[in-house]
Amino acid sequence: MRSAAVTTEGDRIRWVELPGRERTRVYVHGLGAMSPAYFAETAVHPLLAGHRSLLIDLLGHGISDRPTTFDYTLEAHADALADALTSADVTGAELIAHSMGGSVAVVLAARHPHLVSRLVLVDANLDPLPPRPGAVGSSGIAAYSEEEFLAGGWQEVRDLAGPHWWSTMRLAGREALYRSAVHLARGTTPTVRELLLGLEIPRTYLLPEDDGPLPGADALTGAGVAVVPIPDCGHNIMLDNPDAFASAVAAALDQE
Repeated sequence: MRSAAVTTEGDRIRWVELPGRERTRVYVHGLGAMSPAYFAETAVHPLLAGHRSLLIDLLGHGISDRPTTFDYTLEAHADALADALTSADVTGAELIAHSMGGSVAVVLAARHPHLVSRLVLVDANLDPLPPRPGAVGSSGIAAYSEEEFLAGGWQEVRDLAGPHWWSTMRLAGREALYRSAVHLARGTTPTVRELLLGLEIPRTYLLPEDDGPLPGADALTGAGVAVVPIPDCGHNIMLDNPDAFASAVAAALDQE
């Protein structure tokens, strides 16, 4: 395990690092998740193994620190991640980023372009979501006030999330989980989708085939984003169909 201080108070982002050749690959998890748990199997898959790989936990999640004074906007997550990557002597990384992590990765590439050479987004959030009481995920969490969530709303979220997601979600700081969800649902200005359209690096978007066409796919493909449906999976593509996931990621990263 390695770490870097990313706030003025000394709060640290931590990651599991797999040695290998450059170019460095950085795996970024989604809301309430952690990268070692979600990406360990595919990072060492025969199609992906051999590169230096950082399985990194965003601030407030997993094995990273959980400061209660951090605001957990997508921009703040991206800047903290940038500080961690800089501390790890990473430039021009290939980012493989899931869900909220994909949103953070797009913002990172827009704000710190020297750190990112390619993006593989795994069913990432591109657009704002209205708060929806009782929904699973960021829009459901965002329907609470922070006081309501901390006072007991988190228990309702736990029950909706189910034991698999809760196994990592319970490791997140509750303020971190709430604020991350609120800002993920709120999005950025310009939106994450608009930022993605404006990037000039190679970009691939993976989504579950059963979800049907990705909204706005024509504009994405027109801007050079490869949109790749993956069969036999849900939102957690890397866990549900690791072989197809590894094959799609390898194809995206091996393109010249």
